[in-house]
Amino acid sequence: MTFIRTILMSALLALAALAFAPNASAGDPQIDAARAAGEIGERIDGYLGVVTASPDPALVRKVQDINNRRRAVYEQTARDNNTTVQIVAQLTGEKQIAKLEAGQYYMDASGSWKQK
Repeated sequence: MTFIRTILMSALLALAALAFAPNASAGDPQIDAARAAGEIGERIDGYLGVVTASPDPALVRKVQDINNRRRAVYEQTARDNNTTVQIVAQLTGEKQIAKLEAGQYYMDASGSWKQK
């Protein structure tokens, strides 16, 4: 019974995280362009990351802002579902990576950037 409850809770969390996950680009042309250029990508931990070695400081600030907004959503979702922020973020990261288009970047669990 506990195993089934765990599976159901995981499915619920995945759906909630996906439903409430902020769009990585948030409609921002600079973020959209940076994603298309391979300068930023999704991380497996549910946050946006900078791929390039010498990013534009304005881009870094935007990525940090998006990550702060994501964390706030993850915290609320975790409270609502009696789980941890890390679990919600990880589930959302997996969903965000699955939604990436060919050629876009993501960071896998080993910390390596990969191109989809």
